[in-house]
Amino acid sequence: MLSTRYSAGAFNTALLLIRIVFGALMMNHGYGKLIAFSKTAANMPHIFGMSGTIVAALVIFAEFFCALFVLIGLFTRYACIPIIIVMCYAFFMINKGAFFGNGELPVLFLTAFFSILLVGPGKISVDSMIGK
Repeated sequence: MLSTRYSAGAFNTALLLIRIVFGALMMNHGYGKLIAFSKTAANMPHIFGMSGTIVAALVIFAEFFCALFVLIGLFTRYACIPIIIVMCYAFFMINKGAFFGNGELPVLFLTAFFSILLVGPGKISVDSMIGK
């Protein structure tokens, strides 16, 4: 328990667990927005001249579809980028950078998906199976 050594199997299993848990949790957020698209689009702010409908579609793409790709480990690093952008926006713009309180969830997601971006999906992933 006090050793800093780790095995490749433990590392890859931990990455799988992180991908599955955070991917599923993020998909849950995206699914809620997907099934109530019209309500989501009406509540989305207009960013960079884009309508709320376009912003909602981009957020749903990141939170649901990109999270699905991360969960299964397909195009993992590319799929993390839209999620990271959405979580940065949620943390800095929506929650005004409040680290504690409402800003905790975006920070947790941001940290997890940024870590996955850095280390990759691990050996237990579709990316590994297809040789990426």
